[in-house]
Amino acid sequence: MTDYRNTAEERELLEERWQLSMERIRQIPGEKSVPIMYREYFQEMAKYIVKTQELGVRLKAGVLEQATEEELQILNQAPYRDILPKRYDQSFGNPTYAVQMLGEGYGQMLSFLYAEIQGMIVSVYEDRLWDSVIVMELFLEVYRMFEEEIPSKSVLRETLYWYVNDYMDDTTEYRIREQIDPSLSFAADIVRTADLTNTRYLYRYGEYVTENERKTAEFLASLPQEEIDAMARTYTEGYRIGFVLGNKDLSKKKTVNIRYHLGFERMVRAAILQFEELGLQPVIYRTPAHMASRNHMGTRSGYSGAIPNKQFDYDHREDMALFLDEDMLQRRLRAMQVAYDRQKDLAAVHAGPAVIEIFGEKPFVPQTNKYALSYNEKQRKLQVRYSSEAGQITNRYIPGEERSFTIIAYPVPEIGAQFEEIFRETVKINTLDYKKYQKIQQCLIDALDQGTRVHVKGLGENRTDLWVQLHSLEQPEKQTNFENCVADVNIPVGEVFTSPVLEGTNGVLHVTSVYLNELNYQNLCLTFQDGKITEYNCTNFAGEEENKTYIETNILHHHKTLPLGEFAIGTNTTAYVMAEKYQIADKLPILIAEKMGPHFAVGDTCYSWAEDTAVFNPDGKEIIARDNEISILRKEDPGKAYFSCHTDITIPYDELDYIRVQREDGTEISLIEKGRFVLPGTEELNEAFEE
Repeated sequence: MTDYRNTAEERELLEERWQLSMERIRQIPGEKSVPIMYREYFQEMAKYIVKTQELGVRLKAGVLEQATEEELQILNQAPYRDILPKRYDQSFGNPTYAVQMLGEGYGQMLSFLYAEIQGMIVSVYEDRLWDSVIVMELFLEVYRMFEEEIPSKSVLRETLYWYVNDYMDDTTEYRIREQIDPSLSFAADIVRTADLTNTRYLYRYGEYVTENERKTAEFLASLPQEEIDAMARTYTEGYRIGFVLGNKDLSKKKTVNIRYHLGFERMVRAAILQFEELGLQPVIYRTPAHMASRNHMGTRSGYSGAIPNKQFDYDHREDMALFLDEDMLQRRLRAMQVAYDRQKDLAAVHAGPAVIEIFGEKPFVPQTNKYALSYNEKQRKLQVRYSSEAGQITNRYIPGEERSFTIIAYPVPEIGAQFEEIFRETVKINTLDYKKYQKIQQCLIDALDQGTRVHVKGLGENRTDLWVQLHSLEQPEKQTNFENCVADVNIPVGEVFTSPVLEGTNGVLHVTSVYLNELNYQNLCLTFQDGKITEYNCTNFAGEEENKTYIETNILHHHKTLPLGEFAIGTNTTAYVMAEKYQIADKLPILIAEKMGPHFAVGDTCYSWAEDTAVFNPDGKEIIARDNEISILRKEDPGKAYFSCHTDITIPYDELDYIRVQREDGTEISLIEKGRFVLPGTEELNEAFEE
């Protein structure tokens, strides 16, 4: 294993390799030894590498401490300049431009190489010399190939393939260590030691910094410490309570993974101190920049700054299509297995993630880039297998029944001029009286537990007409189908949820407009038969096939179908009214949006990997709806039981005609009519609509 905190001898050898590579790369901008068609690409990449590595030298010399604020901004933006939206049309990072300039096949592969080189900025800031050296050596290897003669596409692909394959063990082990080893403390050290009253600290990460990050940090710096501590306490208490309600022993754990967006360091610092009171040390890792560690579902995992260009991320989300075959799949899984085995002691005491999400950024509507790499049918199946088997490996070393999580969300300044007001409203929503909601939600659960199925009907343009089948309660005095969610792991308060029976769950789920994982869907429509998606479409694009591919890639995650893993009724009308008041419904994260109406999650159940752990509501009843007909297959073959995805889709109250519970004799109990709660004991939820 190559440790990135190298021994002196290893460091000396790496520095020698680095010097030799830099010497050769510096010469390339003045050379004409490759065909003219490719010359600009290699010269630009060489200049970028040299500037990036020279920045590394300046960082060691203290440039971040010496530079003015304006100079810091220039230093920060320079590595990302060519992929920013204004320049992206003429960037080799754009697969379309790369193909236009370099030709079909070569364009996509050299655009992939561009993305790998662009990711070197992370290595420079963290002084991870090995990461820089292997990318530099790859670049030189490819350059030499074009110097001799234009390589065939298959030979170029093979070179890139072996770069990913040969370093798989090292990159995988380091990535896993980042997630569970508190001694890898680059970000934690910034949070602990920086002067958080001065936004200069934001530039120490090497992440892209915008007004969002600066103004967020400035706003948090203006708050009194007691407010910061209270925000952090809501977050850390939610985490602790998740272990209590899940009957999981937190005392066995030693680390917690903290994920956040730059600008929230004051809250994170307070949270670190509070987690330490619980016996937990922070592990804080960055969203990965290189292929071998990237999340191939298109989402970011870890701390991050602003995304320089979401279209760039979207265009490169399936770059693994260059390499993914059976051998690569097995190689990745073996590397993961070996890495976890080596780090098993650290894995055993890891408690899970505590996430601070953000919302308020301008919604992203992706454009189709026909030259972006994408999986073929065989690769889609391989990727599905990989996600399933990788999840099983993780669960063996960090068992689901022993870990938990929590998620909380706050707005960023991009949400508009009323940012500070919306922020304070969000804090209130995150700290609503859970006891009041617990009592009201129990009324809903008592009614729901009388039924065999639930009928959800849309209003107006919303075409939802869906029957949800419920589990049978053999001992209703001791059992329940629905969890009374009182803001533990999923903050804020405001839902009751269940894992429905698939057989008998039939109909159509439709929303006129929704944002899921930062992507917009217009007229998203899913048809269910016995709890599984049989048809799907939207109206984002002119062509039906393009719409289906969009859904298959980003909601189904390349599965041909997904089951309905969750049905819930959101009760947080206060959040809904806030969204209407400030016209920010399209900017809210699913964490809050799911509490603002009935929602349906496709994919895994809410209890995946922990179905055998008994869960009880505050009234003492056990929630027995922890499995469905697919998740129960875990007892025979976990690969058939889990999908490694869980996407919530919410119907807003104003698109809701009714929710009614049907008893076995056919009689009905009405919960919601025309978007308002009508069940006795729940009327108080309507007060927010009148304010």
